[in-house]
Amino acid sequence: MTAAPAPVREAGPRPTASQPVRSPAVAPSALPGAGQAHPAGPTAAPTGRAGPAAAAPAVGEAARAAGRAGRPAPLERLFDNVGTSDDTDPAAADLDGAGNSLSARDLAAAGWTPGRALTLDATRLEWPRSAPGRPDNVRANGQHVALSGTGDTLTFLVTGSSPGRVGPGAGGPGTVHYRDGSRSTYTLTAPDWRGGPLATKAVALPHHNTPSGQRRETARLYAVSVPLARGGAVASLTLPADPGPDADLHVFALAVRPPATGWSGTWAASTSGLPPVAGGGGGGTGEGWHDQTLRLVVRASVGGPRARIRLANTFAAAPADIAHASVAVRGADAAAAADPVPLTFDGRPGTRIPAGAQAVSDPVVLTVARGADLLVSLHLPGPVDAAPAHAHAAQRSYLSPAGSGDHTGDRDGRAFAGTLTTWPYLTGVDVAGGPGAVVALGDSITDGERSTPGANQRWPDVLARRLLSRPHGPRYGVLNQGIAANRVVTDRYPGDGVSGDVGGVSAQHRLERDVLAQTGVRTVIVFEGVNDVRSGTSADAVIAGLRAIADRARGRGLRVLAATIAPCAGFPGCTPEVDARRAAVNAFVREHRGTFDAVVDFDAVLRDPDQPERLLPAYDSGDHLHPGDAGLRALGDAVDLRLLTP
Repeated sequence: MTAAPAPVREAGPRPTASQPVRSPAVAPSALPGAGQAHPAGPTAAPTGRAGPAAAAPAVGEAARAAGRAGRPAPLERLFDNVGTSDDTDPAAADLDGAGNSLSARDLAAAGWTPGRALTLDATRLEWPRSAPGRPDNVRANGQHVALSGTGDTLTFLVTGSSPGRVGPGAGGPGTVHYRDGSRSTYTLTAPDWRGGPLATKAVALPHHNTPSGQRRETARLYAVSVPLARGGAVASLTLPADPGPDADLHVFALAVRPPATGWSGTWAASTSGLPPVAGGGGGGTGEGWHDQTLRLVVRASVGGPRARIRLANTFAAAPADIAHASVAVRGADAAAAADPVPLTFDGRPGTRIPAGAQAVSDPVVLTVARGADLLVSLHLPGPVDAAPAHAHAAQRSYLSPAGSGDHTGDRDGRAFAGTLTTWPYLTGVDVAGGPGAVVALGDSITDGERSTPGANQRWPDVLARRLLSRPHGPRYGVLNQGIAANRVVTDRYPGDGVSGDVGGVSAQHRLERDVLAQTGVRTVIVFEGVNDVRSGTSADAVIAGLRAIADRARGRGLRVLAATIAPCAGFPGCTPEVDARRAAVNAFVREHRGTFDAVVDFDAVLRDPDQPERLLPAYDSGDHLHPGDAGLRALGDAVDLRLLTP
């Protein structure tokens, strides 16, 4: 049975309030100083900060004075706070005004060493070069920071603090100044370094230093991104004003995220958790991975003449070592159709990915055909006891036995005696050219739960094939960011630590990483909510979450399509009360009044007309929650391709 196209409703005029609004050009001499930019905020350095390291050394004071006076200076020359101490000398730093500080030993154990490049949410930042006990961050107080770059996003490496206690975080408005003399405003908010959410942290450290020694309490640092005026060349920015005596906003690094010009995402998967690994199939130890090679199978959507891969060490506490990597077009099973192409990272054959960070390979010449299967091989010198992974691949991949060494260059697949059904470390493949990508943000239905393994029958796969075969219009790549058991509002996986729960952090908490920072993203289709209403979350909370996702995505210039929630009666826990909450969310989505650019009514596609609280039997996989292949095909066929174009 073939599904009719889903009913849709186009949005009215698109609001622009959430996007940066550039003010008219002004002469450089008219750029506001710290006090002018935020007249309501204090212009002097915060006072009352106790502790031996509260005041920064005199070195760089001229630059800090210039920044406060409105003349831009590089961020590192404005550092006025010592946030990191050697564990043997905790009194040498005072991050929070009560003598507490980050542990240099913990940072080093995470791979965050002085001067280390850190790619976070597709932005290349640098951890301060300062030695422990030296100024390594600036407490926001309206300083004018020199910065250059062109892009649509500005990323800060930050944290908030309150003297001697867990606080609410800190933030405020700031200003970006462009080379043409115009400017735009932004709002920066940093969660607290001791009590902020683990689900959104860039890195978590197991201790922090105190005047009396080390305390076992998690310290957190955050990457926070804000939109820029599209296409504007940045000249400098003004940091937010001092939030007052009860809090500080600490800025360690910042950078403009470069545009993904000339590249499109062709495949992607979300990191759903940090599960323990059992490996070494075909003679391995059965405990972790050690000196072996993973050969991961992925299906490209859009094609191109060059390729690169994206790796991530999300949620981890220690660096991940990749000794060698390669990419190839797949032949049969684990064998390549031709010799795999070696990959490099900044010109080197391998890479060490700091905890929480990402790595992008250098581009290589490889003709990737539309819809081709690729093999991405990673040699892990190990040992690896837990790895960031996408837990439900619906695809068989391969690994060599423990101790077997580097097989990334093997054309045949004889070395790959073991199998796995997850995608560890690998989060994306990009190809040169193309018009960009569509992201499908969802839960287990988007992830392909209950679809035929290895057959690429997920509904985003169906959508990708339709886009590739269309005679006219952009042939976007399709990036599947579904996670089984995922929710809009609450986290299944808490965002830190080794865990067997691989339901991911919430869609709101992973939006930056899994949607906004994706290569060439143009449009996002949001299809989530059933796990929220099943777990007792109110319809109002789900609606608020969907609004927040849409506002953030549209604020970055993306087109947002929302899908209604499919029925689930007959699945355990899908009670009439659950269906009532589902119906309330769907009513909001259908009557979205400009919240979304368009709506795709997946509920109407999948439901049984005679029992609308249930899936149509022909589409039911048998568990009454997940569609089978026929139902997933109906979903992919129901998306009006015209709605995907901004």
